[in-house]
Amino acid sequence: MGRWTRREDERLLTGRGRYVADMAVPGCLDAVFVRSDVAHGVLRTVDCSAARRVAGVTGVWSAADLSELPACRQAAADLQDLPPVPHTLLARLSTEEAVAGREWPVLVKDRVRYPGEAVAVVVGEDRYRAEDGAAEVTFEIDALPAVVTPAAAAEDSVRLFEGLSNVAFQGVAGEPIEESVWQGAAAVVEARYRQQLLMPTPMECRTILAVPEGDRLTVWCGHQMPHRLRRELATLLGWPLERIRVVVPDTGGAFGSKSAAFPEFVAVVFLALTLRRPVRWIEDRLESMLTATRGRGQDQRVRLAADAEGHLLAYELTIDADVGAYPHLGVGLPMQTAWMAPGPYRTPRVHATVRSVLTNTMVTYPYRGAGRPEATIALERSMDALARRLRIDPVELRRRNFIPPDSFPYRTPTGREYDSGDYATALDLALETLGYADWRAEQARRRADSGTLPLGIGLSCYVERSGGEPGGLHEFAAVEAHEDGTVIARCGAAPSGQGHETTFPALVAKTLGVDEARVRLVEGDTDELPEGLGSFASRSAQVAGAALQHACGLLIDEARGRAAGLWGVPVAEVAWSDGAVSPASGGSATGLAELVKATGPLRVDDRFESGMGFPFGAHAAVVEVDPELGTVQVLRVVAVDDCGVVLNPKVVAGQAFGSAVQGIGQALYEGVPFDEHGVPQLANGLLDYLVPTATEIPPITVKDTCTPSPSTPLGAKGAGESGCIGTPAAIVNAVADALQLADADLLQMPLTPDVVWRAARAPKLRESV
Repeated sequence: MGRWTRREDERLLTGRGRYVADMAVPGCLDAVFVRSDVAHGVLRTVDCSAARRVAGVTGVWSAADLSELPACRQAAADLQDLPPVPHTLLARLSTEEAVAGREWPVLVKDRVRYPGEAVAVVVGEDRYRAEDGAAEVTFEIDALPAVVTPAAAAEDSVRLFEGLSNVAFQGVAGEPIEESVWQGAAAVVEARYRQQLLMPTPMECRTILAVPEGDRLTVWCGHQMPHRLRRELATLLGWPLERIRVVVPDTGGAFGSKSAAFPEFVAVVFLALTLRRPVRWIEDRLESMLTATRGRGQDQRVRLAADAEGHLLAYELTIDADVGAYPHLGVGLPMQTAWMAPGPYRTPRVHATVRSVLTNTMVTYPYRGAGRPEATIALERSMDALARRLRIDPVELRRRNFIPPDSFPYRTPTGREYDSGDYATALDLALETLGYADWRAEQARRRADSGTLPLGIGLSCYVERSGGEPGGLHEFAAVEAHEDGTVIARCGAAPSGQGHETTFPALVAKTLGVDEARVRLVEGDTDELPEGLGSFASRSAQVAGAALQHACGLLIDEARGRAAGLWGVPVAEVAWSDGAVSPASGGSATGLAELVKATGPLRVDDRFESGMGFPFGAHAAVVEVDPELGTVQVLRVVAVDDCGVVLNPKVVAGQAFGSAVQGIGQALYEGVPFDEHGVPQLANGLLDYLVPTATEIPPITVKDTCTPSPSTPLGAKGAGESGCIGTPAAIVNAVADALQLADADLLQMPLTPDVVWRAARAPKLRESV
């Protein structure tokens, strides 16, 4: 095995991966959901009689048939993982209030609130028979007006819940800014930005298989947080935790979309227990596009002020967030945007306000970046607009305002405390890698030649948060040495493509000084691990990795203590090196295997808590725009990211590249289209919702700088979300630069040919840098 070869790849690339859909369980039934074809309406009747007569159909149920079916209370359960610390306390309390009276039913009882909401469930001997049964279910819905934007929904002319406002949550970060600050500034940029709704679109859609086994239940699920899923299911069923086992097999991506207890999961579990047979649900692509979680969805208004030399004076960000039909974890998520509003700049006054608004769309949930792309895009687009207003090169404007390296730890006006950073170094490397001066020269040449297509260069500097919030920065880890020389490492994370099988055993092997091939990783199984938080918020290396390293240290301490007792010497006289103990004064070494044989099983369990991390970086893009066709060709993307100490360069580079591709998707292609009735227009699947393919991916150069985090003994920060955060604004800024736009509002993502064509005909900036 090469040094950076991923252990997972051979299994996954040769078709030997084991996903939920691959599992052959005797007697297993398949569930299919019957879904609403309207966005909003009153459910009058559901008739399941014909479906129940279809051959091979085991049963069909509507909400009226399952009166004992509990509501999906994921949002309330999620609150257990929010920390009771000052800057999140308001979000915690207000989120609890948002959920009250707005519970998410597993099956529609009386009112449909988003397209595709399930009105019935059919279980059959196989998927085909269940689909046949679903086709025979009829229902009547009296359609109501639908609202699919925060602006329309916030008017409350159409309410999703009687007697309750659609504005489900409000939050604030920073202090209000006096009007005199704006009036006294040399330049003030004002703009509106729309962060469109996106779909995470993992390769594998949602899956669950529930298997009753005596008085226990085993749930197989592609999930990011198995212990949370177990806890939520136990709460819903009124069972003790030990009666439920959750196992996460191979999982084909998640990007944040697989960390909930969805209504479909609750229905499948309930029916498996009712029928005393295994039941599974495998979401297909069209179903996923209609009813899986959404990401982003913010309407933003910004004001950014600077003095005549380009030093920032104040920044104001107002957010109306589309959080979907039910208050869920997404209802408090926009506070991440508010807290990260200052970005990498030393802005003395920053004020961000949030309104989370219910709309007739599927629930908004964390999607790769989860609030930080929204913050970066708003700020970085405004920085470029300010540079144009002041006639300052956008590079110079950023350099004048970076938080200097000697200012860390740095507390922002919105309450974040950045751990470490060297933002100028990342930007310098990005410019050098891009060849910034050469591209500016080429741009000038083209502007002097009217027969050539305009060229644009865009920048985006970001800082984000990784690991989670205080109070949720812990993870379980255990390390166990065996007589045969193998080492079992257990970790509370759950992989969905991050390379845990490669990175974590290598870390354990390096820390212990043993052969990497003898280390085996166990995760994603609640029977194997007493607790765990999971994989989200780019926390794998920063938190779970640190936990494993700490557990290894405890095992070394235990081994030295045992050897001391065995040899009758003080612990201080026992040395550890290369996976073995030896007398400090010299003598033969005893390996772990021999020590276990002599002293019995050797295992340590640990619950380790890390600190918050604040990764950062600088992304640059070069584009060519055809004003007559409205097309954008991305010629080059450079992504320089700093995630502190890198454990596996190949894995980190892959994460950076993949997330940059998703960032390109947000900038140019992706967005959920709705008709006038609020129904997504996605009948043709991925022909209607465009994600970048190999054809659309430009040359992407990934590089990194290293500024270790003092918040974790590894010095690592999160690496999984950088491209989604840094790339979109760089591309949009490049298009605005190519068109020399005076009005930042003219370019709203995705930059379709129609959007670009119209912007190209708008008034231009008379002079350019």
